[in-house]
Amino acid sequence: MSGPSAELARFATSFSIDDAPAPVIERARECLIDTFAIAVRGRATKWGEIAIAQASQSTGPCRLIGMPGVKLAAEQAAFANGLLAHALELDSLRKPGAGVHPGAIVVAAALAAAQERGASGRALLEAIIVGFETLMRIGASTLHSAEPRGFHAPGLTGPFGGAAAAGRIYGFDAERMNSAFGIAASLSAGLMQFAYEGQGAMVKRLHIGRAAQNGVFAAQLAARGYEGPHQSLEGKRGFLATFCGKQDLAKLTDGLGRDFETLKLCLKRYPCHITAHTSIYAVECWRRDIGLGPEDVENITVHGTSRMAELNGSKAPSDPALANYSIPFSLACALTGDAADPATFDPAKLRDPLVLALARKIDVVSDGRESHSDWMTRSVLTLTDGRVLEREVAEFPGTPGMPLTAAQLHERFDIMTRDYPGDKDAVFARLLKIEQERQLDWLS
Repeated sequence: MSGPSAELARFATSFSIDDAPAPVIERARECLIDTFAIAVRGRATKWGEIAIAQASQSTGPCRLIGMPGVKLAAEQAAFANGLLAHALELDSLRKPGAGVHPGAIVVAAALAAAQERGASGRALLEAIIVGFETLMRIGASTLHSAEPRGFHAPGLTGPFGGAAAAGRIYGFDAERMNSAFGIAASLSAGLMQFAYEGQGAMVKRLHIGRAAQNGVFAAQLAARGYEGPHQSLEGKRGFLATFCGKQDLAKLTDGLGRDFETLKLCLKRYPCHITAHTSIYAVECWRRDIGLGPEDVENITVHGTSRMAELNGSKAPSDPALANYSIPFSLACALTGDAADPATFDPAKLRDPLVLALARKIDVVSDGRESHSDWMTRSVLTLTDGRVLEREVAEFPGTPGMPLTAAQLHERFDIMTRDYPGDKDAVFARLLKIEQERQLDWLS
């Protein structure tokens, strides 16, 4: 075997956690903790409830996060846990953006495979890092060019990360791992029509759950001897050539095993689309610094990329699953409560007169940038007393440039697991030392 697909497969099967710098291991552990907590909170959504009902038709050795009594087949556990982790639009990304959701997809797939095979916490963490490195490099190589063609990028890239993580747990050699990549490539799927139509945005959650599920499925098939093409990424009719208008093959392997993509992992702060994060952080800062309240807002203009103006500027979203795709709606919610708490963004706010009135005062305009990977915004606030304030924001708590402190991570865990049906403090303590766990049947 030769080429980038083969090189990624060799890395995925030869990597040892002993080769990773401490910050890489810590970042992966933080993402595991964060993904678990978000999935617990995601159970309460309509789409989460449907996914749980669907997945619960299966039985097996794998756990459903937040529901200790439920045990599922590995594929279905990956599907449900992946969807639950994305249910609030709160799961992790890469910064700069690359069309990947590492936590929801890779953690869900790795955990399902680990519980299926009785693997250790160390093996789980190794699989997560392998999945992150594979997924994020593939995402970066697409140059975020799939979505302008109408594809939803995480549904395309996700199965590769899931297959890498599951294949690592299954003990693949490089050839079998590359076959799993080839199978995963044919399971890539997801369309952006929901964002343009303003209807049916539940499929956005589906794309993430299915990516985790398809990653496990690809690895399961490969484990049985099913074969896939060995140049699935770089081939003439492979993943990049087929789905992407532009690509950079070098990003697949440059610095592989030395320059860790895991360090670019971004924990989202708010339960809404990433395009709203920097402007919401501006509002958070104004609330802290000047005591900004809803009654003080005359108008807010968010200057962002052309994508934000085109896809994220709706002032009156009608679909509850699409509401957090709207920057005006998300900013309006943030003005009325704790922006770090999903309760502030409850779909019921679509009927809140105050939130709707605030959303009408918020405009999203293009500043000429065409990037899909740049989340920086310049927010201009006009107050009712006539003052005008501006704030340009590129980072927020959770980005690589502004990582969470240990206390912030614990606080976030507590917020997300308020309704956890067990001793959440004990779970948090064990997750902090996940490498010491001999098996993972307790993790649910």
